[in-house]
Amino acid sequence: MIFYFVYKIVMSSYGSFINGFTLGFSLILAIGAQNAFVLKQGIKNNHIFLICIICALSDAFLIFVGVSGLGFIVKKMPMLLVVTKYFGVIFLTYYGLLNLYSALTKSHSLEMTNQVNSNIKSIIILTLGFTWLNPHVYLDTVLLLGSISVQYGNYKYYFVIGAMLASFVFFFSLGYGARLFAPIFQRQLSWKILELIIGITMLIIALKIYNIPFNNL
Repeated sequence: MIFYFVYKIVMSSYGSFINGFTLGFSLILAIGAQNAFVLKQGIKNNHIFLICIICALSDAFLIFVGVSGLGFIVKKMPMLLVVTKYFGVIFLTYYGLLNLYSALTKSHSLEMTNQVNSNIKSIIILTLGFTWLNPHVYLDTVLLLGSISVQYGNYKYYFVIGAMLASFVFFFSLGYGARLFAPIFQRQLSWKILELIIGITMLIIALKIYNIPFNNL
């Protein structure tokens, strides 16, 4: 009987962990502005660890906030998401146009070197911008994961740990895995295509965020 209860506890916690990991991974899997940014910097070998750790820790913090029951703050303060929405639209539009301008007017190619061009301060600001100036991140992590975790009762923190781990696995896999494509981007045409795709992606996402009705935020 004791072994049965131990078995049930282990399986319940394991199931909660796997569900948290699977859901957390699926929410960030879709190509978005943040992921496109991480991918590009990963190809450039540009402060990859710093970028990945900022993205993963930010997700972990927001997930914790949602599960801790603080998600009601976001619900009670809709203006917070509205402000984030417009700052996010401006930020993504600027970065998207910057990529399009670079693709159309400059000729870049990736040099196979470990030297990093961007300074740490600018990278931190950009990474925080892509992470925090997106209203969807609050909907996914704080509200969605926070509300779903309640269903797991005493095992909700296993669910949380799974969701947090998914963020770390995803961002570090994306950041360091992108380096495998580095040889392709030694060609100028490949780099132009990447910047065009990223620029267009940023503008599309900015437009989608802009068109989100206030009552859906």
